[in-house]
Amino acid sequence: MSGVEQVSYRHWTLRRDVDGLAWLDFDKADSSTNTLSAEVMQELGAVLDVLDAQAPAGLVIASAKAAGFIAGADIDEFSQLDSAAAARQLVKRGWDLFERLAAVRYPTLALIRGHCLGGGLELALACRYRIVVDEPGTKLALPEVMLGIVPGWGGMKRLPQRVGPALALDLMLSGKSVDAKKAKRIGLVDDCVPPRVMENAARMRVRSGATNAALPWMARLMNGPLRPVVAAKARKQVAERARREHYPAPYAIIDIWANFGGDALAVPAGHPSSLEAIVASPTTKNLLRVYQLQERLKSFGKAEDFVPRHVHVVGAGVMGGDIAAVCALRGLTVTLQDQSVERIAPAIARAAKLFERRLKGDRRQVRFALDRLIPDPEGHGVARADVIIEAIFENLDAKRALFADLERRARPDAVLATNTSSLRLEDIATALHNPARLVGIHFFNPVAMMPLVEVVQGVASAAGALHRAAAFVRHIDKLPLPVKSAPGFLVNAVLGPYMLEALRCVEEGIAAETVDAALVSFGMPIGPVELVDTVGLDIALAAGTTLAGTGEQAPPRLLALVTAGKLGKKTGQGYYRWVEGKVQRTKAPHSQAPRTSDTVAEQELAARILAPLLGAARRCVGEGVVADADLADAGVIFGTGFAPWTGGPLQYQQHMGNPPIGRGSAFADRALASVQ
Repeated sequence: MSGVEQVSYRHWTLRRDVDGLAWLDFDKADSSTNTLSAEVMQELGAVLDVLDAQAPAGLVIASAKAAGFIAGADIDEFSQLDSAAAARQLVKRGWDLFERLAAVRYPTLALIRGHCLGGGLELALACRYRIVVDEPGTKLALPEVMLGIVPGWGGMKRLPQRVGPALALDLMLSGKSVDAKKAKRIGLVDDCVPPRVMENAARMRVRSGATNAALPWMARLMNGPLRPVVAAKARKQVAERARREHYPAPYAIIDIWANFGGDALAVPAGHPSSLEAIVASPTTKNLLRVYQLQERLKSFGKAEDFVPRHVHVVGAGVMGGDIAAVCALRGLTVTLQDQSVERIAPAIARAAKLFERRLKGDRRQVRFALDRLIPDPEGHGVARADVIIEAIFENLDAKRALFADLERRARPDAVLATNTSSLRLEDIATALHNPARLVGIHFFNPVAMMPLVEVVQGVASAAGALHRAAAFVRHIDKLPLPVKSAPGFLVNAVLGPYMLEALRCVEEGIAAETVDAALVSFGMPIGPVELVDTVGLDIALAAGTTLAGTGEQAPPRLLALVTAGKLGKKTGQGYYRWVEGKVQRTKAPHSQAPRTSDTVAEQELAARILAPLLGAARRCVGEGVVADADLADAGVIFGTGFAPWTGGPLQYQQHMGNPPIGRGSAFADRALASVQ
């Protein structure tokens, strides 16, 4: 596309066509990703000055990077804010600039290809039109709530006006993204087009003079007179998932939309939803920390020039089959080995359901994914694979025999990995001529949902093999955590004592529902007793005592349930009764507003059950299982769902102090008394 005028800034390039249309390309200097830093925003203001002086026929804003449209604000700048006044200034900068963009007299359009997140979507919402490019990487979201902050640059104002408040609040309160097709379907964008026509589509739309479709009358009522009703319902839904003292941002989003027109700057400083209150909240600092921990995990394996194309998985059980499915979903060719096709068939069936869900019923893509997942009972794929993962049953002799065979047949440069969760890599590696080849790649169940994968270093594991393993984990969009070979590694080492302490409480007569409610109220995604039922009581019994420490005895009720064949979710009965995969509780965890004494007992019960987890996390750092406390926090958050508002178990412990907590304490007695 030729132009008659081009002006280049450090981060932006402004081009004008012969027909008067302006194209503004964003390419942040010295960065692989477009983010809206202070300098970027200042330059955008200067561009608007130029266009005000000589108005174009229309303006199209696009990205010049392959890595998406705009990833949002510059998180580093936000994390370095040292005062509430600085936070208010940052919000005002974006709010004023996007209000100015929304008010220009010429038509504007955001041409969105790839991720469009946070401030990027707020910029797009300030344009008159939006077009998305129909590609898998195109995702639109306002994920600020995940960082403990609010969409302060106009998102709380404009998104409800565009898609209606019910859907807008759902997106803002969850932080979830929508793809290109859904963005068009819900009215967030004006059109969804393939890449080959995106520039022509943008040109036609921005010059069309079309008016945006009005919201349905009910959505207009919800934005108007029914706003208090919508806000009350949203607060109730948020309260079921998160307490305000733990997560103030979602409550602030509702309040700012309902009472201040979506303008965070209009909230008085003393108000609980004010910018000052949000910035001062420890949750905000901790969630920013969690984001930075996630970025650190993503960095592992980046330096390795290793692009896996073929994965061979041995063992088509739940873990092995699901590992194979996730790899195929991510575009890898996968050969799945077990003793027969009949043993592999259930894994293929589960994979088909996963592909249907994740690929949103796109039959063509589902078929491609299934074509990449190849049953291989004879193990022919071993010779071609870049990565070989063993996921058979936990038997040392069986694993040794398997790896001796794999080493003979595999390529010399292939990664040899075990998914073991309880056996020492050093013991398995004795079967290999070159034990340096063996690493651990330890997934968690359910594989498709859990983001963390432990990359395990045995005593003999070669650095190159570990780096390639981490690169493989990133290639399938998981978070690699380097850990040393030790009982339970990190995640199971902290979960074992935690679950055991919860079961002890049940032995003492505290209802399983009460135990689980205390930990869910703390912020865990699932209670520890329900977690035991989900994992399987037989598996918990096999691993739990070893991981909990020498001399620990399994709880008698756990032994009795396993002996009776009541193994939890998979048999329909454990500590809970399960119907169609859902737990059946005798009472709801939050069926009524708790009394103060109940709340204290709940908090102290949670403290008792968490104490062994916190101690185990400290021990793992002290013993070098993980390199430092930050990685321990990252691993426990992304591997167990440990309450993100805390910043991680060690961060939480540092903030709360480290009081000695043991069994038989007064708070446990009160917790027991509260349910009798």
